[in-house]
Amino acid sequence: MASTKKSRTKGFPLEKDGLLEMYRQMYLIREFENASAEQYAMGKIAGFLHLYIGEEAIAVGSIMAMEERDHVLTHYRDHGYALALGLDPGEVMAELFGKKTGVTGGRGGSMHLADASKNFWGGYAIVSGHLLLSVGLGYASKYLDEDRVVVCYFGDGATNAGAFHEAMNMAAVWELPVIFLCENNLYGMGTAVEHVSAVQEMAKKALAYDMPSMQIDGQNVTEVYEKSQEALEHCRSGKGPMFIEALTYRFRGHSMADPEQYRDREEIDQYRAYDPIPLFRDRLIDAKITTDDELEEIHKTVKEQVEAAVKFADESENPDLDTLADFVYADPVQVR
Repeated sequence: MASTKKSRTKGFPLEKDGLLEMYRQMYLIREFENASAEQYAMGKIAGFLHLYIGEEAIAVGSIMAMEERDHVLTHYRDHGYALALGLDPGEVMAELFGKKTGVTGGRGGSMHLADASKNFWGGYAIVSGHLLLSVGLGYASKYLDEDRVVVCYFGDGATNAGAFHEAMNMAAVWELPVIFLCENNLYGMGTAVEHVSAVQEMAKKALAYDMPSMQIDGQNVTEVYEKSQEALEHCRSGKGPMFIEALTYRFRGHSMADPEQYRDREEIDQYRAYDPIPLFRDRLIDAKITTDDELEEIHKTVKEQVEAAVKFADESENPDLDTLADFVYADPVQVR
C-alpha cells in the first residue's frame, strides 16, 4: 500500500518511488517462491506448496491500491498476498517451515497464512469457501459503517462451486462492499477451463447477479492497480460489489506435487513472453524512469532478504509439543 499512490508520473499511475516499489514487491515474491521451491525439494517444507510464480502483478497491483483498513481473503496460493501486504519474509518462510516463529506459530503452513494486524484473514484450502466469509466481512463493514472494502481473491475453478454463486448473490442483494477478484490462470488444478465451465469468460458470470464486472490484463501491474482503484471507489461509494477477472498464467504446476502432464512445454514458453516482471522492467527502462543498474540494486537487496528469510526459518525452533492443542477452542473465561 504505497503512500505515493495519489501522485503520477507521465504515462504511469504513480511517481517513481511507487513504481519501483511495485517492481520490488513483484521481484520479492518471485525470489521468495523460487526459494520456497528449493526448500521444498530439500524436505524443509512439508505438505502442499502452491507457488504464485507468474501471477505476481495481481497481488501487488491490487493491494497497493487498497487502504490499510480494507480486508483481504484469498485461496491457498497465498504467499504473494502476504508479502505484498508487508508481512515479514522471514516469518512467512518460517511458517512454511512449520516453525514457532512463523506468522501463525507454524500452525497454518503454506496454505493458511494470516495476520489480523494487516486485516489479512487468510489463505483457505477449501475452494470457494472463503467467498462466503468475504460476504460476512462485507456485511459487517456496511452494518457498522466502517468504510472498509473486502477484496476476495480466488481462481477460475472456484466459479463452478455453489459457494461462489451463493456469495455473489447475497453480496448483490445486500449491496455489500466486496470485490470478487478472479485470477483466471486457465486451469483448475490440472483441468483446462474449457472442459469444466460453460462460460469461459469469468466476468460474464457476474451478469447473473446484476453485478458490474471487468476483465483486465493480470500481467500488467499498473493496469491491475488502476482498475482496482476503480473497483474500490465503486464499492466505497455504496454501489455494492464488483467482479474483476484478471487474466493470468502460472508458470509452475498447480503445486510442487504436480507433474504437469496436462499442458505442454510450448504452451508454457508461449505464456512466458507475458511474464509480468520483465514486462514491467522494460516499460520502466523504456520510459527512462529507472536504469538497469538501479533495478540490479533492487535484485541484490531482495536476494539478500530472501536468503536471510530462509536462514531465519531454518534456524528457528519447532513449536513445543505441549502447545499442540492451543487455540483449538476459545478460552471459556474469555468467552464469558
